[in-house]
Amino acid sequence: MLPVPAPPAWHKVPPDQVRRFADLAMEQVPDIAQDILRAMRREFPNLELTTDETGEPKALLAIRLALENFVAQLTTDIERPRELPEVFREFGRNQALAGRRLDSLQAIYRLNVRLAWRSLAEIGQQVEIPPPAMYELAESAFEYLDELVSHSLHGYAEVAAGQAGERIRRQRLLVDLLLTEHRTDPTAALAERAAAADWQLPGEVAVAVLLRPAQQPVTPALGDEVLLDMDGEQPRLVLPDPEAPGRVERLRRAMGGWSGAIGPSVPVTRAATSLHWATAAARMIQQGLLPQGRLLRCSEHAEALVLLPAEILIDDLARRRLDRLTEAGPEQARRLAETLLAWLETQGGAPEVAARLGVHPQTVRNRLRQIRDLWGDDLDDPERRFELELVLRTRRLRGGLAEPEA
Repeated sequence: MLPVPAPPAWHKVPPDQVRRFADLAMEQVPDIAQDILRAMRREFPNLELTTDETGEPKALLAIRLALENFVAQLTTDIERPRELPEVFREFGRNQALAGRRLDSLQAIYRLNVRLAWRSLAEIGQQVEIPPPAMYELAESAFEYLDELVSHSLHGYAEVAAGQAGERIRRQRLLVDLLLTEHRTDPTAALAERAAAADWQLPGEVAVAVLLRPAQQPVTPALGDEVLLDMDGEQPRLVLPDPEAPGRVERLRRAMGGWSGAIGPSVPVTRAATSLHWATAAARMIQQGLLPQGRLLRCSEHAEALVLLPAEILIDDLARRRLDRLTEAGPEQARRLAETLLAWLETQGGAPEVAARLGVHPQTVRNRLRQIRDLWGDDLDDPERRFELELVLRTRRLRGGLAEPEA
């Protein structure tokens, strides 16, 4: 047979002994509450306590109500005072409004329950309540406290959510102004909105455009110094002082599964310019023209950002400058184009070009003779050489020519 659990020790305490404990505790509640309040002020000297119309701290009322209700429930089956949850919710709200951290609020409650229980334990000794019964009473007291704490946490969360919403609203107004093209100097307006958003206005910023991960995205944890606007299909962020050592690397580590593009560093009044390039780069990432799966910097892909969007202009120039290759077959045309680009980039002889292409120098000499026959004096004209390099680099970016050897 299974053992029969022992009856609760508190229920075995004689009713008259419980009554003496409750009466003595109820008499001492005002003094216990005052002792707890004094300890709170001593341990937390910056604690701001609101008062009622009589000037009495509302925290003192809350402590007294909580103790009286707990003691009264030992001898009678009473309903909890309706004002009790609201008193504790208001305390939580006030602590949030005062800017106290949540762990500070919890520390206040730990102090309160420790002092309250010390007093109740002394009363239990005076009326000779057995230790096992007092242990059970302690468990009940902590459960009671947890319920009251939950009301304070609820009030704290209400204010914190409102403050977070207001902070986000002010940050969004700041981001909107930052990313707007300005015809006049926006410094004063930016400073005003930055102050309202509690954001230190930097000298330079870089704007990033983010691409949402395929899986359910988690908002990046970036800290208060980075402005993040999650609205829209492509969220945007403003990174202050992007050239500070390690700043971009730390941002990349914090991005998790997010990808996108970081625009160039610009003065804070020209953030819209950085946004322009970040937007263009993000679009090219989606098109497969730039590397995917990470947060890249526009400055590392300036060639692609400048040349690839000018598709119509570059193609027209290519038709005029590379028309000599139409008589060669596709494979021969490709090899000559790669050799010409290597020569333009190195401005070296056959050995340097051969090393860049990974072929024999004699092969390069043969190709260079063919190139000279095709373009003739154009190869001695700086403007023509620039145009040839421009169209050939674009062709390589599009995958039409091989990348040079490392």
